[in-house]
Amino acid sequence: MKRPVVVKALGGAAALVLAAGCSSGDASSGSTEERPRTPPSASASASASGTAVAPPAAGRVTVAGTPTEGLASPWGLAELPGGDLLVSSRDERTVTRVDGRTGAKTPLGEVPGVVPAGEGGLLGLAVRDGWVYAYLTASSDNRIVRMRYGGGAGDRLGPPEPVLTGIPKGFTHNGGRIAFGPDGMLYAGTGETGDTGLAQDRESLGGKVLRMTPEGRPAPGNPFPGSVVYSYGHRNVQGIAWDADGRLWAAEFGQNTWDELNLVEAGRNYGWPEAEGRAGEKGFVDPVAQWRTSEASPSGIAYARGAIWMAGLRGERLWRVPLSGAERSGEPEAFLEGEYGRLRTVLATGGDRLWLVTSETDTRGTPGSGDDRILRLRVE
Repeated sequence: MKRPVVVKALGGAAALVLAAGCSSGDASSGSTEERPRTPPSASASASASGTAVAPPAAGRVTVAGTPTEGLASPWGLAELPGGDLLVSSRDERTVTRVDGRTGAKTPLGEVPGVVPAGEGGLLGLAVRDGWVYAYLTASSDNRIVRMRYGGGAGDRLGPPEPVLTGIPKGFTHNGGRIAFGPDGMLYAGTGETGDTGLAQDRESLGGKVLRMTPEGRPAPGNPFPGSVVYSYGHRNVQGIAWDADGRLWAAEFGQNTWDELNLVEAGRNYGWPEAEGRAGEKGFVDPVAQWRTSEASPSGIAYARGAIWMAGLRGERLWRVPLSGAERSGEPEAFLEGEYGRLRTVLATGGDRLWLVTSETDTRGTPGSGDDRILRLRVE
């Protein structure tokens, strides 16, 4: 069994590279969560130019507990009022309630209409005003639905009601993360399904960050009138979070060269498929941080203690990206490298606390005893 440890921050840039990088490459070998698990590569302590990088002030991650184990293909995670958790199973199409103190699991039922395949299935979750929102893959599309849930003992999820339909689906690159922003609007990260042209097509919902009302209508102030599209030019967005100043951050799978952390602003173009990573091209927004694809394959992200925390699938580690305003204040640090395998979802619950969900049972990991699990972290 993998053991809880406190891992010292890795020195230097650990595969964060600041040189420009752009490659179209072969999509079949790109940075997608559908790559088999590989041993983590050694971390570098120099930049791409060979210049030594001074390490930042060290962060710290403590695994404070493992509330629950034995989860099957867990993907989405949301916190209920009172501290209990809801976790989705991508492949089993179910939602389970997890007691935030004891880890006891209560099945809430299977979500009708989910058609799991490849990277699709029952994906992100969000909770708002007695509704459980879910991003799921249906027979014809990806969509967002919501279900009534009273939250009491014995309660089950109500029937799903469509919120937003028509998000393109594919065997890969389905996006799937949803969250309510500080403005009360619902945001979603989508993928371009391997059809790269969708990312630049503002009429398509694929390869975008979407912003909508809780009922699924275009949110007031959206950059494109009558549209839920908030930003475009994305390859596969699976992580979204807001910092203390209300800025939106998104993690994105690259193809062959760079995975990205982006500061997302309304109406901006993030470059895919014309640019991957820091291209420095007019009209495209460069990422705030980027990683070689073997070091990240980022899925969920969260903000806590002045930093973005990013779960790595292929990279099998938790990244910390310290922020100062809208910029990085130091080089990223890696924690828990290889200790728990693939990491899918990270959720901030206030102060120095994070929940972290592993992803070894998603057909791409190497499950061990107890997989998959939810970890309770304390971070600095």
